[in-house]
Amino acid sequence: MEQWRKNVYILWGSVFLLMAAMTSIIPFLPIYIKQEMGIQSKEQIALWSGLIFGVNFFTAFLVSPIWGKLADKYGRKLMVLRAGFGMAIIITSMGMATNVYHLFFLRMLNGLFSGFNPASIALVAANTPKEQAGYALGMLQSGSVAGSIIGPLLGGVLAEYIGFRRTFFYTGIMILIAVLIVLFFVKEEFKADKKANSTGFVDDFKTIAGTQPLLSLFFVAFLIQFAALNVMPVLPLFIEDLVPPGGRISLFAGLIAAATGLANMLSSPSLGRFGDKYGSEKVLFYSLLGTAVLFIPQSFSSSVWQLMFWRFLLGVSLGGLLPAINALIRHYAPKGMVSRTFSYSNSAVSLGNMVGPIVGGSLSGIIGIRGVFLFTSILLFINSYWMKKLVSQRIDIEKGKETELQA
Repeated sequence: MEQWRKNVYILWGSVFLLMAAMTSIIPFLPIYIKQEMGIQSKEQIALWSGLIFGVNFFTAFLVSPIWGKLADKYGRKLMVLRAGFGMAIIITSMGMATNVYHLFFLRMLNGLFSGFNPASIALVAANTPKEQAGYALGMLQSGSVAGSIIGPLLGGVLAEYIGFRRTFFYTGIMILIAVLIVLFFVKEEFKADKKANSTGFVDDFKTIAGTQPLLSLFFVAFLIQFAALNVMPVLPLFIEDLVPPGGRISLFAGLIAAATGLANMLSSPSLGRFGDKYGSEKVLFYSLLGTAVLFIPQSFSSSVWQLMFWRFLLGVSLGGLLPAINALIRHYAPKGMVSRTFSYSNSAVSLGNMVGPIVGGSLSGIIGIRGVFLFTSILLFINSYWMKKLVSQRIDIEKGKETELQA
C-alpha cells in the first residue's frame, strides 16, 4: 500500500479518537459547572458555559497562522504531535479544576495548543497525489465527523458511570493514544522551502490573500461552520415546538444531530472522489447549492420526522463542502506555504464555530427559529453564486496560461 494511503487511514483513526474525546465533554459541561464549580444560578451557568465553550475557538482563531508557519518550517507531523500532547495534558487537567476560572483558563490554553485536525489535513494534502486529494481529505473529514457523533454519547455514558472528573482523565488518555499512533505509524515526506519561510506574517498574509480564490474559500469555510452551528442553540426549542412523540425532546435532538453527522460521514469520501474525477469546484458549488435548498424545507417542517429527514439530506450535502474546499486550497496554495494557507482556513472555521451559535441564538429572538433557517439559506445561495463566479474566473485564467505555453 502506498504511504499516502497508510497515512490517510492511520490519521482517520487518530482524528476519530481525538474528536470523540474532545466532543465527549459537551453534554455534561453545564452540569459539571453546576455540581463541581459551585455555580447555582441558571443565568450564571449559561453564561459560563458559553464563555468556556467559546474561548477555545477564539484562541484557536488567533494562533492558527502561527502554527501554520511553524508547520511549513519544521513539518506538519511535528505540529500534529505538538497539538496532541498539549491537548492531552490540558484535557486531563480540566478534571482537576476547582472553579470556573480554572476551567476557563484551561479551555483558553486548549485553543492555543489546538491544531491537530488542521495539521493532519495539511499533512495529508501535502503528501497525497493531487489527483487523489479530494478522496483523501474526504476520508479524513469522515473520521472527524464519526468521532463527533460518538463523542457526546461516550461522554454521557462515562459521566454517568465514573463521574465528571474521571471522564476528563479518560478522554485525555484517548487523545494520548491518538498522538502515539501518529508518532509511530505516520511517515511524512517534508522538505522546507527556504525562500517561502524567509517572509514575515504580514507578507505571508498578503501572498495568500492575493492568491485568488483563497480568500473566497476561507469565507466559504467560515460560512459552512456558521450555517452548520447557527441553529444548534435553538434546535431543541424548535424540536419542542414540533411536539416529539412522548415529549422526548433530548432524545430527538440527539437523533437529529446524529442523522446529520452520519450522512456527512458517509458522503464525504464519495464526494471527495467525485471531486477528484470531475473537479472539486463543481462539488463545492453543487454542495453549496444543495445546502442552501435544504435549509428551506427545514423551516416548514411540521413534525420531528420531517425535520430529521431534511437534516439527514443536509448532512449529505455538507459532506461535500469541507473536503472540496480543502482540495481547492491545496491546489491554489502558494508554493511552500501549504500549512500556512490551511491555517488561515482553520482560523475561518474557528470563527464560524464561535460566531454561528451567537448570531443564530440572537436572530431567533428577532425573526423566529424558522426565520433563522431561511436567513441561512439566503446567505448560502448568494455565496454559491459568488463562489462559482470567482473559481470559474481562476480556472479560465489557468486554461489561458496553459494555452499560451502550448503555443
